[in-house]
Amino acid sequence: MTAAPLDLTDPAVVADPYPAFARARAQAPVQWHEGLGLWLAFTHAESNAVLRDRRLGRIWQDKAPAERFESFNLIHRNAILEMEPPAHTRLRRLISSAFARGHVERLRPWVEELARTLVDELVERSGGSEPVDLLAGMAEQLPVAVIAELLGVPEADRPLLRPWSNAIVKMYEYGRTTETEDSAERAADEFVAYLRDLAAERRKDLGEDLVSHLVSMRDADGDKLTEDELVTTCILLLNAGHEATVNVSGNGTLALLRHPDQLQRLREDRALLPTAIEEFMRYDSPLQLFERTATEDVEIGGVTVERGQKIAALLGAANRDPAVFDAPDTFDVGRTDNGHITFGAGIHFCIGAPLARVELQASFGALLDRTTTFELGGEPVRRPEFVIRGLETLPVVLG
Repeated sequence: MTAAPLDLTDPAVVADPYPAFARARAQAPVQWHEGLGLWLAFTHAESNAVLRDRRLGRIWQDKAPAERFESFNLIHRNAILEMEPPAHTRLRRLISSAFARGHVERLRPWVEELARTLVDELVERSGGSEPVDLLAGMAEQLPVAVIAELLGVPEADRPLLRPWSNAIVKMYEYGRTTETEDSAERAADEFVAYLRDLAAERRKDLGEDLVSHLVSMRDADGDKLTEDELVTTCILLLNAGHEATVNVSGNGTLALLRHPDQLQRLREDRALLPTAIEEFMRYDSPLQLFERTATEDVEIGGVTVERGQKIAALLGAANRDPAVFDAPDTFDVGRTDNGHITFGAGIHFCIGAPLARVELQASFGALLDRTTTFELGGEPVRRPEFVIRGLETLPVVLG
């Protein structure tokens, strides 16, 4: 097909891509996008195949010129997300062994207490009448604090993390400016230097945090992470982990407030909270696009992706596919048959998914438990990017 199936320059598409996804899905499951120079998979089956087919890999290529993007390239060249077996297998084994030391369950009570504290502060500021920004007051604070606690970042340094992450992830968008790229490289450079210093401190004085375990972890063969792998793993946990959680919190809250009948269902039946969290992730996905590269010719959705060509799974489109989801455009906190692929699939399934679910259940549980008034306090402002889908502000009234 010669016409672009998706116009990312259209503000209406960036604001709400789902009607465009539906129109494109009705034309063909996989289509070529000349402007992006890749294939796009619009259906659940084809997106799932893109994520699982071992002939489609994450093949990292350094951004050029190399001297301009030295730190940005370093934190991707050594990232598990950008690797294929056997390198991926080795690195995931080491990281999973460190995670297996009970970090998620260790943090659960701390996360729940922090969520309650943040909600109480918002309620006090709002007083049932004044709008407060849920993103700044809770959605952004909680996941950053959790990742920082997981890694053992001192409290005084935690305000550095969100700006670094926010600058780096803007490199994943299309149509970047030179200023955006320079900002991402500066953030990557500062983040790498900070984590090298933190790892050096942990080698001298090991604790119970994840950095200490990553520093000391060796497998049965005596293998361990290199320093570059350790630094990259910590940055990936922050960037991927907190960005997704922040945006699920914002997108999910907005969906809930625009569907007051579903909010009332949750208030009346708290047992629905786990299914509601999954519906938040399906209904308005925090990550919309995930690229892979063909290592050989691969047929997907009736087209041949030639060796070296890229194909992207459109996760938001897949999660609204009527072939898989009954009434896919309906927001249903009780949806049980929910095979969304927001966390990915196959060997690159998100390693931080259990932690994200703990954070989301804690934050939404606190909002339900500690408020009687919970409604929109103004018009939200959406981020102008397509790939990372989220809000900049979300005014709410809490009482």
